[in-house]
Amino acid sequence: MIEIHNLTKTFGSFKAVDGLTLRVEPGEIFGFLGPNGAGKTTTVKILSGIMRPTSGRVSVAGFDVEKEPLAAKRALAYIPDEPFVYPKLTGWEFLRFIGDLYAVPAAEQRRRIPELLETFELTAQAGELLEGYSHGMKQKLLIASVLLRRPKAVLFDEPTVGLDPKSIRRFKTLLADIAREGAAVFMCTHILDMAEKLCHSVGIIYRGRLVARGSVAEVKKLSAAAGERSLEDVFLELTD
Repeated sequence: MIEIHNLTKTFGSFKAVDGLTLRVEPGEIFGFLGPNGAGKTTTVKILSGIMRPTSGRVSVAGFDVEKEPLAAKRALAYIPDEPFVYPKLTGWEFLRFIGDLYAVPAAEQRRRIPELLETFELTAQAGELLEGYSHGMKQKLLIASVLLRRPKAVLFDEPTVGLDPKSIRRFKTLLADIAREGAAVFMCTHILDMAEKLCHSVGIIYRGRLVARGSVAEVKKLSAAAGERSLEDVFLELTD
């Protein structure tokens, strides 16, 4: 579960996030939508513990991110839009490192790491240093590490950046699998069609404030226009 209560973040006189309150349940895929500069990435960085809020409270799996940071981070996986990996490790070593760091049993690592490398078509590159991986390969490796860990909450910030169409299609299936295992999924994306098809609920943030929240069908009803509207139509209407 992910809970955000009255979250505010200011930079000088600029209010990047303004009184944000929402909750993502276990097994729910939540799409966090908004134009550039709306406050999405700031929210994700606060949730992940990278940035401190000015006021308000955030918790992951019942752990306050500020007061219980280690417990919150154990329960959380964060995949940013610019994937960070240790360049002098191989793909195999990176997954072993993540498995050991999060206490995944050795027997499970030996079984699942080859499966994950095969799933993401990284088996041939598993022995190569990560400094030679492309952006998309690094992104796939990070997503594989999430599946290895089985965290209780997952944050994705533009997760399909750098992925080829085949990998994007596979990612959609894996996203549903992650949620089916009980994780709360919080995903920032500009791909509104993907959000409309995959997400159980969405929220639209604009100038730091949440201007819509609910199922895709509920958010579509907020449109002032008559007739059938896509999520993209409503998004543009609410953020114009």
